[in-house]
Amino acid sequence: MTHDHDLELRPTEEQTEAALNPPPGRNGGDLVVETLAGLGATTVFGLPGQHALGMFDALRRSSLRYVGLRVENNAGFAADAYGRITGEAAPLLLSTGPGALTSLAALQEAASASAPVLAISSQIPTAGLGGGRHGYLHELPDQSASFRGVVKSVHTVRSQSQIPSAVAEAWRSALTAPHGPVWVEIPQDVLLAETSLPVVTAPDAVPGELAPRVELTAVAADLLSRAERPAIIAGGGVVRSDASGKLRQLAEKLDAPVVTTFGGKGAFPWEHPLSLQSWLEDRYMTDLLEDADVLLVVGSGLGELSSNYHTFKPRGRVVQIEADLGKLESNHPALGIHADARLALQALLETVSERTDATAPERVRDVLGRIAGRIAGQELTLEQDVLASVRRALPAGSPSFWDMTILAYWAWSAFDPRGANTMHSAQGAGGLGYGFPAALGAAAADPTRPVLAVSGDGGALYSIAELATARQYDLPVTWLIVDDGGYGILREYMTDAFGQATATELTRPDYVALAESFGVPGVRTSPETLEADLTKALATPGPSVVVLPAVLRMFAPTHLG
Repeated sequence: MTHDHDLELRPTEEQTEAALNPPPGRNGGDLVVETLAGLGATTVFGLPGQHALGMFDALRRSSLRYVGLRVENNAGFAADAYGRITGEAAPLLLSTGPGALTSLAALQEAASASAPVLAISSQIPTAGLGGGRHGYLHELPDQSASFRGVVKSVHTVRSQSQIPSAVAEAWRSALTAPHGPVWVEIPQDVLLAETSLPVVTAPDAVPGELAPRVELTAVAADLLSRAERPAIIAGGGVVRSDASGKLRQLAEKLDAPVVTTFGGKGAFPWEHPLSLQSWLEDRYMTDLLEDADVLLVVGSGLGELSSNYHTFKPRGRVVQIEADLGKLESNHPALGIHADARLALQALLETVSERTDATAPERVRDVLGRIAGRIAGQELTLEQDVLASVRRALPAGSPSFWDMTILAYWAWSAFDPRGANTMHSAQGAGGLGYGFPAALGAAAADPTRPVLAVSGDGGALYSIAELATARQYDLPVTWLIVDDGGYGILREYMTDAFGQATATELTRPDYVALAESFGVPGVRTSPETLEADLTKALATPGPSVVVLPAVLRMFAPTHLG
C-alpha cells in the first residue's frame, strides 16, 4: 500500500540527478546559504571575520542579498528590525569570539521584543572545541554558553551533514510563537572544507501553531460576556501575530476600552472611540484598569513599563493570553491562556456574547481628558510641539524606530503610530544605539517607503559608523538626532534623585558636518522648522540626517506616590 506522503518523499529524476552530481567548488558555507535560501530568506545581515570567511565566500555563489554593517551589534539591530517588519527570521552572519559577543546586546533586545533573528556564527576549528586552552584566535572555552541565557535556542554543528538540519531547526525555533533570536555556531574548518554533499533545496521548517485550550477560552468568553466594566490591554503579541483586526472586532463586540502597551503600539486604532491610546505611565489610566471587573491582557507580560512601574494592582479578574510561558501569570494571578494572540482572539470572537455599554466611550474620553489636563499643567509645550511636528512630517504607513531618548519616552505614550507594526523602539531591553541601525534594517526590508530613526546625541554615538552603511546601500532612512549635549534622561534622573548629575555631559561632534563627511546630507533644524526640514528629508531619496539642538523634559511620573 502506498501512502500520499511516501510519494512526496520520493525524489524526482531531476532531484536525483542533482543530488548525485552536485556542482564543484562548494564548501560548508554553501550548505549554510543554500539552506537559508531554501527556507525563504532573501536578505542577510552581518560582518565578516576570519573564521566565518567560508560563509561569506559562499554568498557570492548564492542569490542572497548581503547588507553589511560596521559593528556586529548594529547588524543585530538591523536584523531585529527586518524580522519585526517582515515577520521572517532575519539571518545574521557573525564571526567567532569578539564578533559574536559584540552582538549580545542586540540579541537581548530581540529576545525581549520577540523579534525573529537567526544568528549564525563561526567557531574555532573543531580540534579546539571542548574547553581546552589551545590558543586559537578568538577562542572561548564555551562560546555558546555566552548566548544560552539570551536566545531561545542554541544549535551547535560538528560536521557538514549537520548544517542543513541545524539551520532549519533554528529557523523553526525563531518563528514559533513566541518569536525570538536563535543561535547556530559552526567551526571554521567545517565551513571551509570542500563538500560533496547535494545542494540543499527545500528544508522543512514550518513553525508550529500555538493554539489555546478550548476549555480556557470558553471560561474567558463567559467572564467577558458577563462583565460590567471589561477592559483590554493589548501588547506586542497582537502586533507580531497580525491580530489587530481581530482585536478591534472583539473590543467592539464587547464595548471594551483598549489600551496598548509601548511594545503594542498600533495594535488598536488611536482615534477609535474605545481607544485609551497608550498612556500607561499615568495614574488615571492605572485607576481605570484597576477598576475593570474583567481585564483581558493579550500578548503582554504586564512588565515594569506596562504596569506603571509595578504600581498597577488589578481588583477584578484577569485573563492573560500570552505565547511566552515565562510571562504567563508572572506578575499577576490570572486565567492564563498559553497561546498565540491571533488564535486565542479568534476563539474568543467565536464564543463571546455581544454586550452593549453606552458609557464606555464616555469613560475613555474622561480619562484621556484627565491625562491631557495633567500634562497641560506642566509647561511642556516644546516637547508636545516637537512630537506633533514629527507626526505630521512622517508619512502614514512609514515605520519609525526610536532609541532610548526623551522624545522616544514621550512617543511611547503620546505618538499615534497610524497603523500596526509601524513604530518600534528598544524598550524591550532598553539598550542605547537601536534607532538608526534598526531603521536601516527596515529600509532593507522595504526600500519603497521612507523610514524614520530617532536618537539622542548619546545614543547616536553608538551607531554613527552606520552612516557609511546607509550611504553604501543608499537606504531611505532619515535620522533625527535630538542633541542636548549629554544623556538627557539620565541627567533628569540624577538631578531629581541627587540634586545634580554626574557623568551625563558629552563632548559631541558637529553631526551635520559628520554626516556630510560620509556623503549623507545633513541639516541643523529648530523646533519651528523641524516639520518642514523632516518632511523634505523624508521625501528625498537615500539617507539624510536632521539635527535638532534642544533640551527636552519628561512629563512628571505618577508612580512615585
